Parts: sequence; structure tokens; C-alpha cells
Amino acid sequence: MFGVSTIQFVKDFWKEAQEDNIFTGAAALSYYLLLSVFPAAIFLLSLLPYLPIANLQQAIMDLLHQALPEQAASLFEGVIQSVVSNKKGGLLTFGLLFTLWSASSGLYAIMQQLNITYDVKEGRPFWKTRGTAIVLMILFFILVIGAFALMIFGGTIQNTIANFLGNSEAVLITFATIRWIVIAFFLLLGFALIYYFGPDVEQKFRFITPGSVVGVVLLGLTSLAFRIYISNFSNYDATYGSLGAVIILLVWLYISGLVILIGSEINALIEHYHPEGKSKGEKEEPQ
Repeated sequence: MFGVSTIQFVKDFWKEAQEDNIFTGAAALSYYLLLSVFPAAIFLLSLLPYLPIANLQQAIMDLLHQALPEQAASLFEGVIQSVVSNKKGGLLTFGLLFTLWSASSGLYAIMQQLNITYDVKEGRPFWKTRGTAIVLMILFFILVIGAFALMIFGGTIQNTIANFLGNSEAVLITFATIRWIVIAFFLLLGFALIYYFGPDVEQKFRFITPGSVVGVVLLGLTSLAFRIYISNFSNYDATYGSLGAVIILLVWLYISGLVILIGSEINALIEHYHPEGKSKGEKEEPQ
């Protein structure tokens, strides 16, 4: 890779990761993400009852239980049941700005951490960085709604085909594969948006980057491994009591934040290796 061996790349990556304190950065991100995830969920769920999508509540619950550890997913069940079952217009009007502001705090924190991975200082005015975070949050709302819609409509198509061909194993495997391809596509797009708009550096938008691919794969593998660990080898409820589910969610958010920073470090390092790329600490593309 640009004249750099794999071993040298790993050494450089580890050096950059230590210099940028990505483990401490991920801990900070988990705090801000925890503060923003529930306002984001409440706002998003308050929109969903107005959408003409059947079986939406069940689809959300199914996805949460697949993506999150069981105890963490259970934290959202009460919120989902109370918000999705009732159209709360007051929440959409009175709480709109506050909820968006709170929900964007996690993305705002991610943007600051990505500047560290690129070794640049934030030069954008506050209104622009916070506005970018809010725009990113809205884009993620759209992505989530789109993902839910595609999955539900895909399920309807699956049932229609199954009525003609029968519930064969081939049909089930095909649609399960398509479902995870859709999830991977939206995850890649989410990573691409974060890595493009997040750091205060000039760069071209790329849907697929080495960092985003590694990030999606790592997020899937670590989430699965953490879920298996929680289910079979650990009992957070016994250790933390009623706070066990919150601790599990916080650890999962820490893992997610760490994965985002790892992907950013990879992209930044490759950028610095590239003969036509920016040097360390540069914001603008070389002329």
C-alpha cells in the first residue's frame, strides 16, 4: 500500500491510535452518545406513527433485538410501545428543537474526535459545526426510516413469494441475505457521511473507504461477540442491579465509538500515505 508493508501500516496505526488516545476518545463518545440516543429515539419514534408503514412497531423491536444485546434492547421497548402507539403532536412541535439539539450532541462529539484523528483543529464556527451535526442527525433519521421501510416491504414481498413457492429454505435464506445487504448498505452510507462531514478537512465524498468497510465489519463482529458474551459469560444484572441494562448499553456505545475512531484512523493514515494526499495536520487538498 503506497510502498508501506502491512506490518509497518499496523505499527503506524497503533502509534497514531495511542497518540490520539482513541480509547479515551471512545469513552467520551459513549457518554455523549448515551445522552443523545434517547432523545433521538423519542423524536424518531414520534414521527413513525404518521408514516403509512404497516407492522412498524414490531419491525423496530425485531431489529433492536438483533442489533443490540438483549438487556440494552429492552431499554427501548417501553419507549417504543408508548410513543409508536400514540401520535404525539405536542412532542413534534414543542420539543422539536430541543430534541434535535440533544440528539445531535453525540454526532457533534464524534466530529470533534475525528478532527483529532486527522490531527487538525476545528476551524469552523460553532453554528456551522452544530448545524452540520443536526443535518447529519436528520440524514440518519431518513436512513433509519428508509431501512425500516425496505425491510418491512421486503418482508411483504417475501410473504407474497412464499405463498406461491412455499416457505422453502432457499426463499428464507435469499431474503435474510437481502435484509443484511440492506443493513450493510445503510451502515456504509452512515459511515461515509460521518467521515466526509465530520472532520474539518477538505476531501472528496467516497461511499466506500477502507475505514468504512473495516468499521462496518468490526461493528458487526464486535456487536455479535459482545452479545454472545453477555448472554453466556456475564451477568451485569447481578453486578450492577437495575443499572445492568444501562451499563450494557454504555459498553456497546463505547464499542461503537471506538469502531468509528478506528475507521477514521485508517482513512487518515492512508490519506497521509498517498502521494497526492494531505500531509498530517493539513486541511486542504494539495494543489
